[in-house]
Amino acid sequence: MIINSDTKIAAILKQNPAALDAIVSITPKFEKLRNPLLRKLMAGRTSIGMASKISGCCVTDFFKKLEPLGFEIDNTTMKVVNEEKPSLPSFFNSLKPGQIKEFDVRPIIDEGEDPLKLIIKKIKSIQPGEALKIINSFEPTPLILLLKKQGFESYVNKIEDQLIETYFYRTGPGSVEINEKENIAEDWDAILKKFQDKLQLVDVRQLEMPLPMHSILEALDNLPEDSALFVYHKRIPVFLLSELAERKFDYRINEISDGEVQLLIFKS
Repeated sequence: MIINSDTKIAAILKQNPAALDAIVSITPKFEKLRNPLLRKLMAGRTSIGMASKISGCCVTDFFKKLEPLGFEIDNTTMKVVNEEKPSLPSFFNSLKPGQIKEFDVRPIIDEGEDPLKLIIKKIKSIQPGEALKIINSFEPTPLILLLKKQGFESYVNKIEDQLIETYFYRTGPGSVEINEKENIAEDWDAILKKFQDKLQLVDVRQLEMPLPMHSILEALDNLPEDSALFVYHKRIPVFLLSELAERKFDYRINEISDGEVQLLIFKS
């Protein structure tokens, strides 16, 4: 089997079940793939490139482990992720210790909680010329995308395998607008009926951050123009909402209960 950065983990495991041990050996973050339920949820939606970015490893780490198992590497389309640490942005060298506020979100995530509201509160307190340093075990890609639109520069510093520091630098004045709830559906039933025969389902409730957003966006990349994506989620995905607007998608949100949210996403 020929593989590249776009190859899905599920396809690799189907081709050779021994690849599971090889992939898990890359980083402890992949241990969750040993759980059959999580493996079914994650592997079918996650490519080598996506898994590399989320885990902080490199695409070539996969290739080195899988090549001895008989997999061929398609070097012509290989997308190397995180091979080189990005150069320091100009703002980074201008910051003084008092201008950097730290927020370690790992204990919150370890407790199964979402640090979103606290992150938003801290971001809104950052003044021009200051930076917020978020300490996490993965690169917060959705947050980077969202805050870039709000006038923040960012820099990701990988200290070690499960220690990532992300700096958000505020470049100018102005309010930070991050809407936590939009399009709570009054016409949910009407929209659902409109697409009842053209729905594609995706369930991200068992996925760890930032896999839910990555999985939803990947599903939208393959969504037919006349169809809608029905998403089962644990919470309203705030970071996703602004990205949907950028991609010209409309959506409706149906809050069933605390910890149970449904979304309908379709072309505007």
